[in-house]
Amino acid sequence: MKKVIALVLFVAFTSMSFAQKNEIKAIEKALKNSNFSDAKSAASAAEALIGNMDDKTKAKFYFLKAQALYANGAGTDANIDEAISSLESLKDLESKMGKLKYTQQANEMTSSMLNSFLTKANNAFSNKNYKIAAKGFEKAYKMSPKDTIYLYYAASSAVTDQDYDAALDYYLQLKNMGFRGEQMNYYATNKETGVEESFSDKASRDFSVKAKLHMDPRDEKSEPKTAEIVKNIALIYVSQGEDEKALAAMTDARKENPDDLGLLLSEANVHLKMGNRDKFKVLMEEATTKDPNNAELQYNLGVLAAEGGNVEASKKYYEKAISIDPNYVDAYNNLAVAILSEEATIVEQMNALGTSAADNRKYDELKEEKAQLYRDAIPYLEKVLELKSSNIDTAKTLMNIYSVLGEMDKMKAMKAKIEQIQSAANGN
Repeated sequence: MKKVIALVLFVAFTSMSFAQKNEIKAIEKALKNSNFSDAKSAASAAEALIGNMDDKTKAKFYFLKAQALYANGAGTDANIDEAISSLESLKDLESKMGKLKYTQQANEMTSSMLNSFLTKANNAFSNKNYKIAAKGFEKAYKMSPKDTIYLYYAASSAVTDQDYDAALDYYLQLKNMGFRGEQMNYYATNKETGVEESFSDKASRDFSVKAKLHMDPRDEKSEPKTAEIVKNIALIYVSQGEDEKALAAMTDARKENPDDLGLLLSEANVHLKMGNRDKFKVLMEEATTKDPNNAELQYNLGVLAAEGGNVEASKKYYEKAISIDPNYVDAYNNLAVAILSEEATIVEQMNALGTSAADNRKYDELKEEKAQLYRDAIPYLEKVLELKSSNIDTAKTLMNIYSVLGEMDKMKAMKAKIEQIQSAANGN
Protein backbone atom coordinates (compact mmCIF):
# COMPACT_ATOMS: atom_id res chain seq x y z
CA MET A 1 0.00 0.00 0.00
CA LYS A 2 2.84 2.38 0.85
CA LYS A 3 4.34 1.83 -2.59
CA VAL A 4 1.03 2.68 -4.27
CA ILE A 5 0.74 5.94 -2.34
CA ALA A 6 4.31 6.87 -3.23
CA LEU A 7 3.62 6.17 -6.87
CA VAL A 8 0.47 8.31 -6.85
CA LEU A 9 2.34 11.21 -5.21
CA PHE A 10 5.18 10.91 -7.71
CA VAL A 11 2.77 11.00 -10.63
CA ALA A 12 0.96 14.01 -9.14
CA PHE A 13 4.24 15.86 -8.63
CA THR A 14 5.39 15.04 -12.15
CA SER A 15 2.10 16.34 -13.57
CA MET A 16 2.40 19.56 -11.56
CA SER A 17 5.97 20.09 -12.75
CA PHE A 18 4.89 19.44 -16.33
CA ALA A 19 2.06 21.99 -15.99
CA GLN A 20 4.49 24.62 -14.64
CA LYS A 21 6.84 24.11 -17.57
CA ASN A 22 3.97 24.34 -20.06
CA GLU A 23 2.75 27.62 -18.59
CA ILE A 24 6.28 29.09 -18.53
CA LYS A 25 6.78 28.06 -22.16
CA ALA A 26 3.45 29.64 -23.06
CA ILE A 27 4.61 32.96 -21.58
CA GLU A 28 7.93 32.75 -23.46
CA LYS A 29 6.22 31.93 -26.77
CA ALA A 30 3.75 34.80 -26.44
CA LEU A 31 6.54 37.25 -25.54
CA LYS A 32 8.61 36.12 -28.49
CA ASN A 33 5.69 37.05 -30.77
CA SER A 34 5.06 40.30 -28.82
CA ASN A 35 1.61 38.94 -27.99
CA PHE A 36 1.43 40.56 -24.59
CA SER A 37 -2.24 39.77 -24.05
CA ASP A 38 -1.59 36.02 -24.31
CA ALA A 39 1.61 36.40 -22.29
CA LYS A 40 -0.34 38.08 -19.52
CA SER A 41 -2.98 35.33 -19.54
CA ALA A 42 -0.31 32.64 -19.41
CA ALA A 43 1.43 34.44 -16.54
CA SER A 44 -1.85 34.54 -14.66
CA ALA A 45 -2.28 30.79 -15.17
CA ALA A 46 1.28 30.11 -14.02
CA GLU A 47 0.75 32.30 -10.94
CA ALA A 48 -1.67 29.69 -9.58
CA LEU A 49 1.16 27.14 -9.56
CA ILE A 50 3.84 29.34 -7.99
CA GLY A 51 3.54 27.69 -4.59
CA ASN A 52 4.91 24.47 -6.07
CA MET A 53 7.71 26.03 -8.14
CA ASP A 54 11.34 25.58 -7.17
CA ASP A 55 13.37 28.79 -6.77
CA LYS A 56 15.00 28.49 -10.19
CA THR A 57 11.64 28.22 -11.97
CA LYS A 58 10.13 30.91 -9.76
CA ALA A 59 12.92 33.37 -10.67
CA LYS A 60 12.33 32.78 -14.37
CA PHE A 61 8.59 33.21 -13.86
CA TYR A 62 9.04 36.57 -12.12
CA PHE A 63 11.17 37.84 -15.00
CA LEU A 64 8.74 36.67 -17.69
CA LYS A 65 5.73 37.98 -15.76
CA ALA A 66 7.32 41.44 -15.53
CA GLN A 67 7.86 41.51 -19.29
CA ALA A 68 4.29 40.37 -19.96
CA LEU A 69 2.78 43.03 -17.72
CA TYR A 70 5.07 45.85 -18.83
CA ALA A 71 4.27 45.07 -22.49
CA ASN A 72 7.08 47.33 -23.73
CA GLY A 73 5.49 50.29 -21.94
CA ALA A 74 1.95 49.65 -23.19
CA GLY A 75 0.69 48.07 -19.95
CA THR A 76 -1.88 49.76 -17.76
CA ASP A 77 -0.76 51.66 -14.65
CA ALA A 78 -1.81 48.70 -12.50
CA ASN A 79 0.02 46.24 -14.78
CA ILE A 80 3.21 48.29 -14.70
CA ASP A 81 3.08 48.59 -10.92
CA GLU A 82 2.76 44.80 -10.75
CA ALA A 83 5.65 44.41 -13.22
CA ILE A 84 7.87 46.55 -11.00
CA SER A 85 6.88 44.42 -8.01
CA SER A 86 7.66 41.24 -9.94
CA LEU A 87 11.17 42.49 -10.79
CA GLU A 88 11.78 43.33 -7.15
CA SER A 89 10.62 39.83 -6.15
CA LEU A 90 13.05 38.37 -8.71
CA LYS A 91 16.00 40.37 -7.40
CA ASP A 92 15.20 39.48 -3.78
CA LEU A 93 14.85 35.80 -4.61
CA GLU A 94 18.07 35.50 -6.60
CA SER A 95 19.93 37.50 -3.97
CA LYS A 96 18.89 34.90 -1.38
CA MET A 97 19.74 32.08 -3.80
CA GLY A 98 23.19 33.54 -4.42
CA LYS A 99 22.77 32.90 -8.12
CA LEU A 100 21.95 35.93 -10.27
CA LYS A 101 20.83 34.30 -13.50
CA TYR A 102 18.07 36.79 -14.39
CA THR A 103 18.99 39.75 -12.19
CA GLN A 104 21.34 41.31 -14.75
CA GLN A 105 18.60 41.20 -17.41
CA ALA A 106 16.14 42.52 -14.82
CA ASN A 107 18.48 45.43 -14.07
CA GLU A 108 18.70 46.24 -17.77
CA MET A 109 14.92 46.08 -18.04
CA THR A 110 14.59 48.28 -14.94
CA SER A 111 16.97 50.85 -16.42
CA SER A 112 15.04 50.89 -19.69
CA MET A 113 11.73 51.25 -17.86
CA LEU A 114 13.12 54.02 -15.68
CA ASN A 115 14.35 56.02 -18.68
CA SER A 116 10.99 55.54 -20.37
CA PHE A 117 9.05 56.74 -17.31
CA LEU A 118 11.27 59.79 -16.88
CA THR A 119 11.07 60.74 -20.56
CA LYS A 120 7.28 60.45 -20.57
CA ALA A 121 6.96 62.29 -17.26
CA ASN A 122 9.21 65.17 -18.34
CA ASN A 123 7.42 65.49 -21.66
CA ALA A 124 4.03 65.42 -19.97
CA PHE A 125 5.13 68.12 -17.51
CA SER A 126 6.45 70.30 -20.34
CA ASN A 127 3.09 69.88 -22.10
CA LYS A 128 1.24 70.76 -18.87
CA ASN A 129 -0.26 67.28 -18.59
CA TYR A 130 0.50 67.18 -14.89
CA LYS A 131 -1.58 64.11 -14.03
CA ILE A 132 0.42 61.91 -16.41
CA ALA A 133 3.64 63.56 -15.21
CA ALA A 134 2.81 62.72 -11.58
CA LYS A 135 2.15 59.07 -12.44
CA GLY A 136 5.36 58.86 -14.46
CA PHE A 137 7.54 60.31 -11.70
CA GLU A 138 5.86 58.04 -9.15
CA LYS A 139 6.72 54.98 -11.25
CA ALA A 140 10.29 56.23 -11.69
CA TYR A 141 10.55 56.42 -7.90
CA LYS A 142 9.20 52.88 -7.54
CA MET A 143 11.80 51.68 -10.03
CA SER A 144 14.59 53.49 -8.18
CA PRO A 145 13.56 54.10 -4.53
CA LYS A 146 16.96 55.61 -3.73
CA ASP A 147 16.13 58.52 -6.06
CA THR A 148 13.59 60.13 -3.72
CA ILE A 149 13.67 63.33 -5.80
CA TYR A 150 11.36 61.55 -8.27
CA LEU A 151 8.69 61.26 -5.57
CA TYR A 152 9.09 64.98 -4.91
CA TYR A 153 8.56 65.66 -8.63
CA ALA A 154 5.44 63.48 -8.49
CA ALA A 155 4.11 65.54 -5.57
CA SER A 156 4.85 68.83 -7.33
CA SER A 157 3.10 67.61 -10.48
CA ALA A 158 0.05 66.43 -8.53
CA VAL A 159 -0.22 69.78 -6.71
CA THR A 160 -0.04 71.64 -10.01
CA ASP A 161 -2.79 69.35 -11.32
CA GLN A 162 -4.80 70.13 -8.15
CA ASP A 163 -4.97 66.41 -7.40
CA TYR A 164 -4.58 67.10 -3.70
CA ASP A 165 -5.31 63.54 -2.52
CA ALA A 166 -2.40 62.15 -4.53
CA ALA A 167 -0.15 65.08 -3.63
CA LEU A 168 -0.86 64.62 0.08
CA ASP A 169 0.07 60.94 -0.13
CA TYR A 170 3.36 61.79 -1.86
CA TYR A 171 4.19 64.62 0.56
CA LEU A 172 3.47 62.49 3.63
CA GLN A 173 5.79 59.79 2.28
CA LEU A 174 8.50 62.40 1.77
CA LYS A 175 8.01 63.86 5.24
CA ASN A 176 8.04 60.46 6.94
CA MET A 177 11.26 59.42 5.20
CA GLY A 178 12.98 62.66 6.26
CA PHE A 179 13.43 63.87 2.69
CA ARG A 180 15.29 67.19 2.41
CA GLY A 181 15.85 67.46 -1.34
CA GLU A 182 19.05 69.47 -1.16
CA GLN A 183 21.27 69.27 -4.21
CA MET A 184 24.43 70.90 -5.43
CA ASN A 185 24.09 73.31 -8.34
CA TYR A 186 27.05 74.08 -10.60
CA TYR A 187 27.64 77.49 -12.19
CA ALA A 188 30.23 79.26 -14.33
CA THR A 189 30.28 82.51 -16.28
CA ASN A 190 30.19 82.40 -20.07
CA LYS A 191 33.35 84.22 -21.26
CA GLU A 192 31.70 85.50 -24.41
CA THR A 193 28.45 86.86 -22.94
CA GLY A 194 29.54 87.50 -19.37
CA VAL A 195 26.38 85.77 -18.15
CA GLU A 196 26.54 83.14 -15.43
CA GLU A 197 25.09 79.80 -16.56
CA SER A 198 24.12 76.62 -14.75
CA PHE A 199 25.31 73.10 -15.62
CA SER A 200 23.61 69.76 -15.11
CA ASP A 201 26.66 68.30 -13.37
CA LYS A 202 30.12 69.19 -12.10
CA ALA A 203 31.98 67.30 -14.83
CA SER A 204 30.30 69.29 -17.63
CA ARG A 205 31.01 72.57 -15.88
CA ASP A 206 34.63 71.72 -15.16
CA PHE A 207 35.18 70.59 -18.76
CA SER A 208 33.82 73.90 -20.10
CA VAL A 209 36.02 75.87 -17.71
CA LYS A 210 39.05 73.80 -18.74
CA ALA A 211 38.19 74.49 -22.38
CA LYS A 212 38.25 78.21 -21.49
CA LEU A 213 34.62 78.66 -22.60
CA HIS A 214 33.57 79.55 -19.06
CA MET A 215 35.24 81.08 -16.02
CA ASP A 216 34.65 81.75 -12.31
CA PRO A 217 33.15 78.37 -11.43
CA ARG A 218 31.15 78.14 -8.23
CA ASP A 219 29.06 75.53 -6.43
CA GLU A 220 25.89 76.34 -4.55
CA LYS A 221 23.80 74.02 -2.45
CA SER A 222 20.07 74.45 -2.95
CA GLU A 223 17.71 75.22 -0.09
CA PRO A 224 16.13 72.13 1.53
CA LYS A 225 12.58 71.37 0.43
CA THR A 226 11.34 70.36 3.87
CA ALA A 227 9.71 73.74 4.48
CA GLU A 228 7.76 73.54 1.23
CA ILE A 229 6.65 69.98 1.97
CA VAL A 230 5.24 70.61 5.45
CA LYS A 231 3.63 73.82 4.25
CA ASN A 232 1.86 72.05 1.39
CA ILE A 233 0.69 69.27 3.69
CA ALA A 234 -0.92 71.87 5.94
CA LEU A 235 -2.53 73.76 3.07
CA ILE A 236 -3.91 70.56 1.52
CA TYR A 237 -5.51 69.65 4.84
CA VAL A 238 -7.07 73.13 4.88
CA SER A 239 -8.50 72.61 1.39
CA GLN A 240 -9.94 69.26 2.49
CA GLY A 241 -11.62 70.70 5.57
CA GLU A 242 -9.37 68.66 7.89
CA ASP A 243 -8.96 71.58 10.28
CA GLU A 244 -7.40 69.77 13.25
CA LYS A 245 -4.89 67.97 11.02
CA ALA A 246 -4.20 71.27 9.27
CA LEU A 247 -3.37 73.03 12.52
CA ALA A 248 -1.09 70.16 13.61
CA ALA A 249 0.66 70.26 10.24
CA MET A 250 0.96 74.03 10.44
CA THR A 251 2.76 73.74 13.77
CA ASP A 252 5.40 71.73 11.92
CA ALA A 253 5.25 74.02 8.91
CA ARG A 254 5.79 77.20 10.89
CA LYS A 255 8.80 75.68 12.63
CA GLU A 256 10.28 75.24 9.17
CA ASN A 257 8.90 78.57 7.87
CA PRO A 258 8.93 81.04 10.81
CA ASP A 259 8.86 84.06 8.49
CA ASP A 260 6.35 82.73 5.94
CA LEU A 261 3.54 85.28 5.98
CA GLY A 262 1.29 83.21 3.72
CA LEU A 263 1.47 80.25 6.08
CA LEU A 264 0.74 82.46 9.08
CA LEU A 265 -2.35 83.85 7.33
CA SER A 266 -3.46 80.34 6.37
CA GLU A 267 -3.26 79.30 10.01
CA ALA A 268 -5.21 82.41 11.00
CA ASN A 269 -7.93 81.57 8.47
CA VAL A 270 -8.21 78.01 9.79
CA HIS A 271 -8.75 79.38 13.30
CA LEU A 272 -11.38 81.79 11.97
CA LYS A 273 -13.11 78.91 10.19
CA MET A 274 -13.13 76.95 13.46
CA GLY A 275 -14.57 79.92 15.36
CA ASN A 276 -11.35 80.68 17.25
CA ARG A 277 -11.68 84.43 16.74
CA ASP A 278 -9.28 85.44 19.51
CA LYS A 279 -6.51 83.28 18.07
CA PHE A 280 -7.32 84.63 14.61
CA LYS A 281 -6.88 88.19 15.86
CA VAL A 282 -3.56 87.38 17.58
CA LEU A 283 -2.19 85.83 14.40
CA MET A 284 -3.44 88.70 12.23
CA GLU A 285 -1.76 91.23 14.49
CA GLU A 286 1.43 89.15 14.33
CA ALA A 287 1.12 89.28 10.55
CA THR A 288 0.89 93.09 10.58
CA THR A 289 4.15 93.29 12.53
CA LYS A 290 5.80 91.08 9.90
CA ASP A 291 4.32 93.08 7.03
CA PRO A 292 3.27 96.52 8.32
CA ASN A 293 2.68 97.88 4.82
CA ASN A 294 0.16 95.24 3.82
CA ALA A 295 -3.16 97.04 3.28
CA GLU A 296 -5.14 93.81 3.11
CA LEU A 297 -4.00 92.74 6.57
CA GLN A 298 -5.10 96.06 8.03
CA TYR A 299 -8.43 95.78 6.21
CA ASN A 300 -9.03 92.26 7.55
CA LEU A 301 -8.31 93.41 11.08
CA GLY A 302 -10.84 96.19 10.50
CA VAL A 303 -13.46 93.65 9.45
CA LEU A 304 -12.70 91.54 12.53
CA ALA A 305 -12.99 94.56 14.83
CA ALA A 306 -16.28 95.62 13.22
CA GLU A 307 -17.74 92.13 13.61
CA GLY A 308 -16.69 92.23 17.27
CA GLY A 309 -18.55 95.49 17.78
CA ASN A 310 -15.42 97.63 18.16
CA VAL A 311 -16.32 100.35 15.64
CA GLU A 312 -13.58 102.79 16.61
CA ALA A 313 -10.87 100.16 16.23
CA SER A 314 -12.29 99.09 12.86
CA LYS A 315 -12.12 102.70 11.63
CA LYS A 316 -8.44 102.93 12.56
CA TYR A 317 -7.63 99.74 10.69
CA TYR A 318 -9.55 100.89 7.60
CA GLU A 319 -7.82 104.27 7.73
CA LYS A 320 -4.44 102.52 7.97
CA ALA A 321 -5.32 100.35 4.96
CA ILE A 322 -6.24 103.48 2.98
CA SER A 323 -3.02 105.22 3.98
CA ILE A 324 -1.09 102.26 2.60
CA ASP A 325 -3.24 101.86 -0.52
CA PRO A 326 -5.18 105.03 -1.45
CA ASN A 327 -7.17 103.03 -4.02
CA TYR A 328 -8.42 100.33 -1.66
CA VAL A 329 -12.11 100.66 -2.54
CA ASP A 330 -13.39 98.13 0.02
CA ALA A 331 -11.63 99.96 2.83
CA TYR A 332 -13.36 103.24 1.85
CA ASN A 333 -16.70 101.46 1.68
CA ASN A 334 -16.30 99.74 5.04
CA LEU A 335 -15.11 102.96 6.67
CA ALA A 336 -18.30 104.68 5.51
CA VAL A 337 -20.36 101.75 6.79
CA ALA A 338 -18.59 101.93 10.17
CA ILE A 339 -19.37 105.64 10.44
CA LEU A 340 -23.02 105.16 9.48
CA SER A 341 -23.41 102.21 11.86
CA GLU A 342 -23.65 104.70 14.72
CA GLU A 343 -26.86 106.11 13.21
CA ALA A 344 -29.00 103.35 14.75
CA THR A 345 -28.00 104.33 18.29
CA ILE A 346 -28.78 107.99 17.63
CA VAL A 347 -32.18 107.16 16.12
CA GLU A 348 -32.99 104.96 19.11
CA GLN A 349 -32.19 107.83 21.46
CA MET A 350 -34.31 110.25 19.42
CA ASN A 351 -37.29 107.91 19.50
CA ALA A 352 -37.05 107.57 23.28
CA LEU A 353 -37.41 111.31 23.88
CA GLY A 354 -40.59 112.98 25.13
CA THR A 355 -42.08 116.37 24.22
CA SER A 356 -40.61 118.60 26.91
CA ALA A 357 -38.50 121.62 26.04
CA ALA A 358 -35.39 119.77 27.27
CA ASP A 359 -36.28 116.74 25.16
CA ASN A 360 -36.81 118.95 22.14
CA ARG A 361 -33.37 120.52 22.60
CA LYS A 362 -31.84 117.07 22.96
CA TYR A 363 -33.68 115.95 19.85
CA ASP A 364 -32.18 118.81 17.85
CA GLU A 365 -28.72 117.95 19.14
CA LEU A 366 -29.12 114.31 18.15
CA LYS A 367 -30.49 115.32 14.77
CA GLU A 368 -27.36 117.37 14.16
CA GLU A 369 -25.17 114.43 15.29
CA LYS A 370 -26.92 112.24 12.74
CA ALA A 371 -26.44 114.82 10.02
CA GLN A 372 -22.75 115.04 10.92
CA LEU A 373 -22.45 111.26 10.55
CA TYR A 374 -23.80 111.63 7.02
CA ARG A 375 -21.36 114.43 6.26
CA ASP A 376 -18.47 112.37 7.68
CA ALA A 377 -19.40 109.38 5.52
CA ILE A 378 -19.89 111.32 2.26
CA PRO A 379 -16.18 111.69 1.30
CA TYR A 380 -15.59 107.95 1.62
CA LEU A 381 -18.74 107.04 -0.32
CA GLU A 382 -17.80 109.51 -3.06
CA LYS A 383 -14.34 107.93 -3.21
CA VAL A 384 -15.92 104.49 -3.59
CA LEU A 385 -17.96 105.76 -6.53
CA GLU A 386 -14.89 107.42 -8.02
CA LEU A 387 -12.94 104.17 -7.89
CA LYS A 388 -15.88 101.97 -8.87
CA SER A 389 -18.32 104.06 -10.90
CA SER A 390 -20.77 101.19 -11.43
CA ASN A 391 -21.44 100.68 -7.71
CA ILE A 392 -25.17 101.37 -7.70
CA ASP A 393 -25.64 100.66 -3.97
CA THR A 394 -23.16 103.38 -3.07
CA ALA A 395 -24.85 105.77 -5.51
CA LYS A 396 -28.26 105.11 -3.91
CA THR A 397 -26.84 105.66 -0.42
CA LEU A 398 -25.34 108.97 -1.50
CA MET A 399 -28.59 110.06 -3.16
CA ASN A 400 -30.52 109.40 0.06
CA ILE A 401 -27.93 111.21 2.20
CA TYR A 402 -27.97 114.26 -0.08
CA SER A 403 -31.76 114.27 0.13
CA VAL A 404 -31.77 114.14 3.95
CA LEU A 405 -29.18 116.93 4.12
CA GLY A 406 -31.21 119.06 1.68
CA GLU A 407 -28.46 119.12 -0.95
CA MET A 408 -30.95 118.83 -3.80
CA ASP A 409 -28.59 119.58 -6.70
CA LYS A 410 -26.27 116.76 -5.61
CA MET A 411 -29.27 114.50 -5.03
CA LYS A 412 -30.54 115.10 -8.59
CA ALA A 413 -27.09 114.55 -10.05
CA MET A 414 -26.80 111.26 -8.16
CA LYS A 415 -30.25 110.20 -9.33
CA ALA A 416 -29.11 110.76 -12.91
CA LYS A 417 -25.97 108.74 -12.12
CA ILE A 418 -28.09 105.84 -10.90
CA GLU A 419 -30.17 105.89 -14.09
CA GLN A 420 -26.98 105.87 -16.13
CA ILE A 421 -25.63 102.86 -14.22
CA GLN A 422 -28.92 100.98 -14.63
CA SER A 423 -29.04 101.79 -18.35
CA ALA A 424 -25.49 100.49 -18.83
CA ALA A 425 -26.32 97.32 -16.91
CA ASN A 426 -29.30 96.70 -19.20
CA GLY A 427 -27.13 97.18 -22.29
CA ASN A 428 -28.84 100.38 -23.38
